[in-house]
Amino acid sequence: MTANNEALLAERPTADLARLRARWLVLCGIGLVGLIIGLFTVDRETFMQSYLIGFMFWSGITIGSMALLMVQYLSGGGWGLFARRVFEASARALPLLAILFVPIALSLPVLYPWARPDALADPKIAIKAAYLNPTYFYIRAAIYFTIWMGLTFTLTRWSKEQDDNPVRLPGPKDGRMRVLSGPGLVLYMLTITFMSVDWVMSLEPHFTSTIWGILTLGGQGLSTLAFTILVLAALSRFKPVSEVASEGNFHDLGKLMLAFVMLWAYFSLSQFLITWSGNLPEEITWYLARIQGGWQWVAIAIVFFQFVLPFVLLLSHRLKRRARSVAMVALMLIVIRFVDVFWLITPAFDPSRLSVHLLDLAAVLALGGFWVWLFVRQLEGRPLLPLRDPTLPVLE
Repeated sequence: MTANNEALLAERPTADLARLRARWLVLCGIGLVGLIIGLFTVDRETFMQSYLIGFMFWSGITIGSMALLMVQYLSGGGWGLFARRVFEASARALPLLAILFVPIALSLPVLYPWARPDALADPKIAIKAAYLNPTYFYIRAAIYFTIWMGLTFTLTRWSKEQDDNPVRLPGPKDGRMRVLSGPGLVLYMLTITFMSVDWVMSLEPHFTSTIWGILTLGGQGLSTLAFTILVLAALSRFKPVSEVASEGNFHDLGKLMLAFVMLWAYFSLSQFLITWSGNLPEEITWYLARIQGGWQWVAIAIVFFQFVLPFVLLLSHRLKRRARSVAMVALMLIVIRFVDVFWLITPAFDPSRLSVHLLDLAAVLALGGFWVWLFVRQLEGRPLLPLRDPTLPVLE
């Protein structure tokens, strides 16, 4: 690798990234103003409901990026090298996620019926009290964040070491990422299963679903890929990403996004059919609350924009090879992913009617402003491509 090639790969669109950071700080400011106003004008339950929606939306991209980073190490391929820095920058927002979790941890009785003083009077909650109680909730949350941050910072530290060392042929040190990623993905799936029950499903403790964890996993993968494609489509206009970006890279990412669209749809339909055929009152009421009182239109929109339309569009070979086109599909999916999180959480608090509050938008902007600012800072801190990865095509 020549000095000129290395200098090219080390370039960054610093000014453009700084502008992106500044714009999101403005959006963050708008969101914070909305949250502050809401803090003094609405009840605490409404405030925390909106906060939880924003938190779960951005946590999906953060944790999903960690998972796809490990998938990339296990599978190899140009798409992973192309997207690795975005995955790393997103996953390194985990400390911020831990800080943003604190208001939720301090508001358990407000959000979760099982954490209220009179919860044990309900026999169905009392049966689950050995699991659903504040002490073990906090312990499990600490375990989740410890595992996620341990995996993320180990992998990204090794990646940085690869950047800092001279170019070499693939060796034992390159294989350690793959060795860690195998058991790391197992830990991810286990923690996501328990986390999704703790943080979302237990909002309605009478409802249970054995598919909930994999459904959350599919949603996180979809959010992460949509966000990553949007970032890469923007970066592909600048060096050094423009030097290695190809139609094949976006085609591969588009195919993977199509796979997650189908995965999400398959498990969503499976959960619906199993629940409906079982016809148990404590389970079907979860769906009844989400397909009545105006919520049915939100459900229809989710099915159409999160499965039907992207499925049809992403079948196109030509569309997936064009960065702008696949980015437009990704943008649609990012928006509908937020709507899906909103549809999952809000009826738990007010199932009687469709209820939309400006705080929902304020929360996602405020939390997202902090998140994107940190994401861009992380992206600026390292080369936009794995500078000295021995498998980087540019180095061959």
